[in-house]
Amino acid sequence: MGFKIVPRYGKSLKDKLYLPALFGGMKTTMSHFLKNLSDTSNIKTECYPEMQPTDITSRYRGVHRLTHRDDDSVRCVACFMCATACPAECIFIEATQREDNVDEKMPKKFSIDLLECVFCGGCVEACPCDAIRMDTGIFTFVAQKREDFVLNKEQLLANKEGN
Repeated sequence: MGFKIVPRYGKSLKDKLYLPALFGGMKTTMSHFLKNLSDTSNIKTECYPEMQPTDITSRYRGVHRLTHRDDDSVRCVACFMCATACPAECIFIEATQREDNVDEKMPKKFSIDLLECVFCGGCVEACPCDAIRMDTGIFTFVAQKREDFVLNKEQLLANKEGN
């Protein structure tokens, strides 16, 4: 059997101390700092949240909304596909029988915990009847209490497209 001896690098004191690499990184940081300090007009800053970012594309996912049918009833049939597909397990549904004979079931309770949601869009892709969407245009959600981040069925139905 033949063995291949691989030489090890970093045997010198200079390489073992990591100081030259550390000073090289500090040199780069200080050069950027001094350049920005001398000419502040080239610093790119956004006054968020006073001004919304301009680089948000149409594919960006916002806060969820539940859609309505033409007769203004809830489109959701409580099939639990969105809750099953959600990797964060932040969707909670309680089903009930539907009285108008349009479908078999409808959600009695439907809630999404925005603090647990990772905004992956898995729930939108999994929904067979296009009942849940993430096209509200609401990209920031501010609240005072944890409970305010849990959106219930009425709040999700009140969200409109492209707010």
